[in-house]
Amino acid sequence: MTESLTVNLGERSYPLHFGKDLTDEVRTKVQALRTEGRKIAVITDRRLVEYQGAAYSAMFAEVPKIAVEPGEESKSLAVYGRVLNFLAEERIDRTGLVFAVGGGVIGDLAGFAAASYLRGIDFIQIPTTLLAMVDSSVGGKTGINLKAGKNLVGAFHQPKAVYIATKLLGTLPPREFAAGMAEVIKYGLLGDRTLFEELERKPLTVKSAELAAVIRTCCALKARVVEADERELAKEGGRALLNLGHTFGHAVEQVTGYGDYLHGEAVAIGLAAAARLSVKLGLVGRDEVDRVERVLSAHQLPIRLRSPLKLAPLIAAIARDKKVRSGMPRFVVLKSLGEAATQSGIEAELIEASFREVGAV
Repeated sequence: MTESLTVNLGERSYPLHFGKDLTDEVRTKVQALRTEGRKIAVITDRRLVEYQGAAYSAMFAEVPKIAVEPGEESKSLAVYGRVLNFLAEERIDRTGLVFAVGGGVIGDLAGFAAASYLRGIDFIQIPTTLLAMVDSSVGGKTGINLKAGKNLVGAFHQPKAVYIATKLLGTLPPREFAAGMAEVIKYGLLGDRTLFEELERKPLTVKSAELAAVIRTCCALKARVVEADERELAKEGGRALLNLGHTFGHAVEQVTGYGDYLHGEAVAIGLAAAARLSVKLGLVGRDEVDRVERVLSAHQLPIRLRSPLKLAPLIAAIARDKKVRSGMPRFVVLKSLGEAATQSGIEAELIEASFREVGAV
């Protein structure tokens, strides 16, 4: 049975469709677009075509597609250029539409291509990883990475719809599922204490009966945050709260070249660091740090760097983070388990000490 939730953004509003298997719904949408005379194209990754070939073929028979290499390295200027050339070669016009079929990398890459090709065409998200389902497919943030930092080039471009089919998680490697759980845990920490406590009592797995409900809970929370602060312009709080753990995590990804850690793994380390920073600011106690780290570890996520990283390049990466305002980094910290806040002007010594406690040297 298909359920829906709307992200309310006026003329840019769109539905999130939830179900176990949405193959028929997507195929019907593809046929309707073709009947309207609209050209469509699919952007996906090579691994998905291998793992989900039957579902992919059923949804997109005879639709032109480009499959890029899986992984964060594909969020690059070079691959972005390939995708734009593909759309041009397929003669996608301003009435055309792109389907982004894959994880967070594909959603960001395809969404940015759609935002910039012909000054903007429509796109639809079909997330196939837990991380993309609960976070990156909702909210309209698109972009690619530069050597200087993660997501430094991008655009706000809302999709026309998001189709979230939990059956697609059946072939997801365990490490990828765990990476997605970092974002689920993040939502519990920043705005849903009940969710966090449920994850404490019983770790979530791909076979959990509660999985579909948890995904919907995370999407609903993100939808409400995005509705209130779509372009992350609030002076305090707002959409920036969704970056809990990400300032530290993005620095880890950038310094390691986007290859050693999955995004969710880096975010997990970032959540541990953010919790430790919150203690140093006098906002929470050591018991809260222990609870955060136990939940992360119970979901097979790292809470420390696998091998030491030099502190200086990590701090330099933070200084280039896109959330910097007036030259000062802005962090999301915990006021309690289930409530977060943004904070600027934090002393460098506290940031450095927090990074050291998770393995920086």
